[in-house]
Amino acid sequence: MAGKDGVSGSGFRGLLWTQALGAFNDNAFKTLVAFRLIAALPAGEASGWLAAIGALFVAPFIAFSAAAGALADRLCKRTLLMRLKGLEVALMLASIPALATGHLPSLLAIVFAMGVHSAFFSPAKLALLPELLEEDDLSHGNGLMQMAAFFAILLGTLAAGLLANRFPPAASGAAFALLALTGLWACSLIPDTGVRAPGAPIPWNAAAQTLRDIREVEKHPGVLQAVIGSAYFWFLGAVFQMNLLVYGRELMGASDATLTRFQVALAAGIGAGSYLAGRLSRHRVELGLVPLGCLGLVAFGADLAFAFRSPLRATLDFAALGAAGGCFAIPLQSWIQSRSPAGCRGRTLAAANTVSFLGILAASASLWAFDEWFGLHAGQIFLVVALMTAVVAGYLLRLLPDALLRLPLYAMSNLVYRIDVAGKESLPAAGPALLVANHVSFVDAFLIAGASPRLIRFLMFRRYYELPGITWFFKAMGCIPISDGDSPKAMLRSLDAARERLKAGEAVCIFAEGEITRHGQMLRFKKGFERIAHGLDIPIIPVHLDRVWGSVFSFEGGKVLLKWPRRLPYPVTVSFGRPMPSSSTAHEIRQAILELGAEAFSRRLADRPPLPIAFLREAKRRPWRFALADSTGAKLRYGPALIQAWALGRALDRALPGGENAGLLLPPSVAGALANVGLSLAGRVPINLNYTTSLEVVLQCADKAGIAKIATSRKVLQKLGWDLGERALFIEDAAAGISKAGAALAGLGLLGLPSWLAERWLAPKARGPLDRLATVIFTSGSTGVPKGVMLTHANLLANLEGMAQVYQVRPDDRILGVLPFFHSFGYTVSLWFPLISGFGVVYHPNPLDARRIGELAEEHRVTFLLGTPTFLSAYLRRIEPGKLKSLRYVVVGAEKLREDLARAFEERFAVAPLEGYGCTELSPVAAVNIPDVDRRGVRQKGSKPGTVGQPLPGVLARVVDPDTGAPRPEGEPGLLLIKGPNVMKGYLGDPEKTAEALRDGAYVTGDIAALDADGFLTITDRLSRFSKIGGEMVPHIKVETKLHELAGRVEQTFVVTGVPDERKGERLLVLVKGYDDVDGLWKGLQESELPKLWIPERTAFHPVGEFPVLGSGKLDLQRLKAVAKELASAS
Repeated sequence: MAGKDGVSGSGFRGLLWTQALGAFNDNAFKTLVAFRLIAALPAGEASGWLAAIGALFVAPFIAFSAAAGALADRLCKRTLLMRLKGLEVALMLASIPALATGHLPSLLAIVFAMGVHSAFFSPAKLALLPELLEEDDLSHGNGLMQMAAFFAILLGTLAAGLLANRFPPAASGAAFALLALTGLWACSLIPDTGVRAPGAPIPWNAAAQTLRDIREVEKHPGVLQAVIGSAYFWFLGAVFQMNLLVYGRELMGASDATLTRFQVALAAGIGAGSYLAGRLSRHRVELGLVPLGCLGLVAFGADLAFAFRSPLRATLDFAALGAAGGCFAIPLQSWIQSRSPAGCRGRTLAAANTVSFLGILAASASLWAFDEWFGLHAGQIFLVVALMTAVVAGYLLRLLPDALLRLPLYAMSNLVYRIDVAGKESLPAAGPALLVANHVSFVDAFLIAGASPRLIRFLMFRRYYELPGITWFFKAMGCIPISDGDSPKAMLRSLDAARERLKAGEAVCIFAEGEITRHGQMLRFKKGFERIAHGLDIPIIPVHLDRVWGSVFSFEGGKVLLKWPRRLPYPVTVSFGRPMPSSSTAHEIRQAILELGAEAFSRRLADRPPLPIAFLREAKRRPWRFALADSTGAKLRYGPALIQAWALGRALDRALPGGENAGLLLPPSVAGALANVGLSLAGRVPINLNYTTSLEVVLQCADKAGIAKIATSRKVLQKLGWDLGERALFIEDAAAGISKAGAALAGLGLLGLPSWLAERWLAPKARGPLDRLATVIFTSGSTGVPKGVMLTHANLLANLEGMAQVYQVRPDDRILGVLPFFHSFGYTVSLWFPLISGFGVVYHPNPLDARRIGELAEEHRVTFLLGTPTFLSAYLRRIEPGKLKSLRYVVVGAEKLREDLARAFEERFAVAPLEGYGCTELSPVAAVNIPDVDRRGVRQKGSKPGTVGQPLPGVLARVVDPDTGAPRPEGEPGLLLIKGPNVMKGYLGDPEKTAEALRDGAYVTGDIAALDADGFLTITDRLSRFSKIGGEMVPHIKVETKLHELAGRVEQTFVVTGVPDERKGERLLVLVKGYDDVDGLWKGLQESELPKLWIPERTAFHPVGEFPVLGSGKLDLQRLKAVAKELASAS
């Protein structure tokens, strides 16, 4: 049995062509027979025979529909359709002599047989669609089928006239036979979808079976109403088609050409409307289109009563009527197909066909009554039918309220937003389900409802529920009001109301945070949903809303509505997760939603350009905004920075040998930034090498990355005292060779041409997939030999997207870039973050030059300061408070930020340092603290002292048992794993280490951490910074923290490490810098609450002049171990 391959699959295409060719033959043959009758019979007799042709073709649909439906359920539909197409071939072959001789009884018999063929074909065709297409594609498939059918009918009718006038009758029959054979071949493309009801009896009492089928249909909510609506569509179609001719002749005195134009407009409108309905349904059965279709049918039908003086206006009305009819009919047809049980779908659709053809018969009776009883002319008939449509629409929408309720949801989710739905298959099509979602904006409920194919009941804030003028809508949607301000009894009533909805088999959604996030991070989950689900055997569906932060209905920037939309329609992602048991805890559901967020972040990147193209576009948008400066006095705006980066990159690209990777040995500076960006624009992969290590290590890294030449400057090599020999490429020389005229011409192109043309002409190699390498960062070697971490454009963009969301950058922001580009934080956050986000950066190569850093911060009004606790200690001592008064954010990482240092910095500079967490393999940021929100009585935590903050948007933090990998409960420490699109591609040329570091797509950090109820992450220690003493794990950082607390020191004074011990396996050793009262300190340790096993021996304290530190400011743990072993052996 074949799977479902969608509307582009060969199976659906085969069915589409099979139906279209059949519909063409049906109508061409019927019309040709009608022409033969008109030619052969006297004028007075022809009208009766023409009516007979119509009756002969339609009669089988009423007589045999019940049997046809049962047969479609009983047999393999492909087999049935193949046999029917074989019958069509035989009938068309038989038509050749009948047409040649003009034998009327034979022709009428073939018309009847074609009606039988179509009566059995229709339910099989319609029942096959849901077996070929997922529900996501059903509306689109129906739209295509309906469009193809109406255009085939139209072409068949027109072709009959051409065949009658220009070809002999036998040739027409041969053409029909050839088309029938082609249809048989197309039918062979349809896959075998199996048998749904092999033992189903074949009923021959059509009326009794149809009544039984309709009673069966009543058991399925909304299906009978959809059947009635579909029948009314065919009633309208017949009325319009028959009344159109009288309308044109009697009211307008129209010619045959004008009447043909009206018919073509109506048929083409239905076809186009059907296709449009399928496309507008956006991968769902969208009942929200039904009211729109009703509105069009009423408006344009009524307008026809007054349009008879203008053929053009009437033509447009007929076309619009057809389009409205398509929008009305396709969702109803798709609803019948999707909601009918598979075992009796054929019978259900056959019953619907029978009711539809009764509607067509009713149209004839109604027209006769309008003319004979009421004396209405054709224009008045259109007006009466429009009024009837309004009444019927009201009746249908009352019986099928989902359609009316989905109308505003459809408008919201298609006009204002463009919703990308992930995991919709996780949402049960029927039965109870409790949806638990994050809360980002005021329209979250609309977005979830718009993404769901079924109606959802929402718990909502009582104050909004009771807003005058719209309460009726929330009541109609079945919303359940609730508020933190409710009394306990009122709150319990609301939760119990949600339980009752679930018991009734409905879907209920709750926003577990209880309020909208004001800072872009997910809040603590309240436990109301646990009470709702308690004791119920229902699935809990995690739901994540992504990209909503930043829309006009979110609190981004502290404003709601008072900002311009960035795009229309605004793209958002709604993700439905796998069902979870009703016993799931708030922590488990929150983690599941965060995982959906990490997956959704990858989808965000689909419309993001690579980093250099993002910078190019930003520079074109804001060419005169400040971009770059450094401590040498260099300063550039975005436009000139783009031109200079492009020119330098082109010059370096020409001077470097082949291969993608390009080595750089430059400090953080304007020149270093331009070289990195320029090489990226040239399609190279810039790799910044660590000049704080030895020349030998730099050359080893270059060799590993396949770098033949290293771009640097003479001043840098002179300062380092290195000689690179032939491997040096001096940027001074490359820059000297840049043609000023060429750069000016390129500048005109970069800034003057449209982005798409500038990118293709001047930066063609910068374009490409986001999974390409953006850089390789060699790890600092704090725990071993440097490894080459491969980071892609997608890795870095995901990280920058998350940073921009939580820090809400402004155009006037300035970041102080003191971290080197060979460091992941320096490369991602100091280089690319400002340049693709539209704000400025100021560079200085020495992060410990506190005096100069203070001057730069004051001169450029720096708002972002990045560093390590070691750097902060230096700034605390050497920078005057007024020089850092412009700071908004101070972000620190790489080491544990002690609370005493954080307090001292905040007291001096009036800005609290925010600790974050990350590593090179994570591009690098994984978690951040952000400022708290305290606005208009709403307080939301963005930071917690002692933690590294919450995972960045798009990042999932898991805490697991180090041995078993099982998830650890909330608040309990374990091994930290990080998952998300920011996780590295792998280690350069080292698949074994890559396999060790990545576990099911998550990076194994080697850190011990815990997640609390608010989602904040606390790093207890690194596994490498534990000592196993007497079988117990002793954390170095906790001992260090206690030592600094007892000594009253803010700056780093003590470092704890472990050395081998024959008796206990390991023992602690303490390096001491600038502290003399070790005896008093050790006595304080003895009296502290630390376990005795954690207290180093008195002889374990060793004075040192400096701690071993890497170029990034982090402790060099490898050298630290070596120093400790030397001291231990010496003592």
